[in-house]
Amino acid sequence: MRHLFALFLTVAFLSASVARAQSAPQAAALTVIRAGTLIDGTSDTPKKNQLIFVRGGRIEKVADGSAPIPEGARVIDLSNATVLPGLIDSHTHIFLWGEDPAKGGYDANILKAGIALRAARATYAAKRALEQGFTTLRDVETEGAGYGDVGIKQAIEEGTIPGPRIFASTRAISTTGGYNLEGYAPELDMPKGAQLIDGPVQARKAAREQLDHGADWLKVYMTHRSWVDKQGNLVSQPTLTVEELKAIVDEAHGWGKKVACHAYNGIGMQRALDGGCDSIEHGLEMTDAQIAQMQGQGTWYCPTLSPYYNDWAPANTPEGKRDRARANLHETSFRKALKAHLKIVYGTDMGGIPWTEPLAQEFRRMVTLGMAPMDAIQSATSRAAEMLEMKGEIGVIAPGAYAEVIAVAGDPLKDVGELEHVRFVMQNGVVFKNDMAK
Repeated sequence: MRHLFALFLTVAFLSASVARAQSAPQAAALTVIRAGTLIDGTSDTPKKNQLIFVRGGRIEKVADGSAPIPEGARVIDLSNATVLPGLIDSHTHIFLWGEDPAKGGYDANILKAGIALRAARATYAAKRALEQGFTTLRDVETEGAGYGDVGIKQAIEEGTIPGPRIFASTRAISTTGGYNLEGYAPELDMPKGAQLIDGPVQARKAAREQLDHGADWLKVYMTHRSWVDKQGNLVSQPTLTVEELKAIVDEAHGWGKKVACHAYNGIGMQRALDGGCDSIEHGLEMTDAQIAQMQGQGTWYCPTLSPYYNDWAPANTPEGKRDRARANLHETSFRKALKAHLKIVYGTDMGGIPWTEPLAQEFRRMVTLGMAPMDAIQSATSRAAEMLEMKGEIGVIAPGAYAEVIAVAGDPLKDVGELEHVRFVMQNGVVFKNDMAK
């Protein structure tokens, strides 16, 4: 009997030991990236011969290249490359497919493409962004596709489709007479690209609806149509009143969220600032007083230069004069913003630009207009991360940050166009693309 009891205790002990071993969390595998040159997203100068230790989906530490590498660690050799944090595009539209007038312009996106086709295109856009090294997007409106950006975000997060981290803005908000579709017979009830409101009560209700359905940011249109007047000045139609915008901002801030305001110039721009917006999108013409107000309020500036050089109408037409005025004024405002040290973040307005074009094209525009290459890179890394309230987590190569790492073959500080040719992409510790050996 004693032998039987002893055998029982032995079996029970072994079973408990096995159970503990099976239930004990397994240590995540270690990956070490050997970086020839490291631009970490915050430092003013690059570092040479660095090791990036990645465990799970996070960066464990960054060390000098002479540091020991534990036995069994996976080593990725990027010693001949420039390594950077994953890039952040702070102004995209994954549900837009370019606005080529020859192909029907904006209206064709809503009138001729069904929601399934638009979702498929958005899936392509998300993958396209990731393979170019953009590991985070702030997607500022679905342009008539409802809450589709939230669905794409969920599909990415659950691993159904590849794509970057998405901050979704859902439907956007404007006013009656303040958004497309336009120009159709007045008796037709045409679909609109944004949710239209009139009055502070409707504004607050729209904000609540969008936040309730998953909006990370709210997008508000403070200007709509623009034209050149008889004196040659760019004029933009204002949309929301200050009271309407304040209701939206108050509601968003109460939920711990922020508000991005599309604003070209003039009355609408001033209302955006007086209403307390968190970021100005585009900002084609900003006065010195408005720039000073942005400085005082801590307003972010997302200029999106590139789309204003596309699809110009003939120079002798009203549309052509408007297009050229937009670009010229925008250049001046951007230079003024640089001089004033506004908080500038990188944004492309992709979707308005076809997704077949490179997302990194905006870097060339920014540098051509006087921005230092390192500042341009930081506008798409650590500064954008700060705006998105993920400082230290994305847009940086540092301990504790998400392991979102990219690499290019050349030196983007000498030729920022190198960022149009990303050869390596790691997202949350998983290698998505590695063409460095090719």
